[in-house]
Amino acid sequence: MTIKVVLADDQALLRSAFRILVDSEPDMEVVGEASDGAEAVRLTRETGADVVLMDIRMPGTDGLAATRLISADPALADVRVVMLTTFEVDEYVVKSLRAGASGFLGKGAEPEELLAAIRVAAAGEALLSPVATKGLIAKFLAQGAGSGDSAADGGYEAARLEALTVREREVLVQVAGGLSNDQIAERLQVSPLTVKTHVNRTMAKLGARDRAGLVVIAYETGLVRPRSE
Repeated sequence: MTIKVVLADDQALLRSAFRILVDSEPDMEVVGEASDGAEAVRLTRETGADVVLMDIRMPGTDGLAATRLISADPALADVRVVMLTTFEVDEYVVKSLRAGASGFLGKGAEPEELLAAIRVAAAGEALLSPVATKGLIAKFLAQGAGSGDSAADGGYEAARLEALTVREREVLVQVAGGLSNDQIAERLQVSPLTVKTHVNRTMAKLGARDRAGLVVIAYETGLVRPRSE
């Protein structure tokens, strides 16, 4: 199947470069270009896009607001958003994950990294930029949890973990560690299909759109703690 991509960035030159790159691949195509968040949401709905490459900072409706709109629309439940940022690790990264993005990528990423990001996001996997380690993401999530924009949800989210089975909690911890289904299966000595089932059930119980959402919940509830180093 062809992965349908929407490009959202206020820089026309950058969009053109991304279009050439994406359209050069046999398994993906650009189905729309937007210069602001509102247009990105509209095009996502109209084109049936699978993945949106979303710039964080845009005039009018920015990338964060647009991502929230996409995440809140049941008709767009299968759409994955990859945030594009000049800054690899900052508060916007955390906010983008909380808004429902599947991950983020620096604008300075290599072409191969961008193409891989699209494929990873389309497959429903969590995407973290190679420059931004999971430890750094965890630290920012921990700091943000007490900053006010999601602290009120912390207790509620923690209570929702009670709905998980012991095995589902184990799988959630491994997902938060960035492991794939195959890696988790090997570690827990079960089949990859069994792991996939646990992941899907955990996402359903916690209301997470994808694995990136599980990573956020795992850290914000305290199930997984940030590394000190």
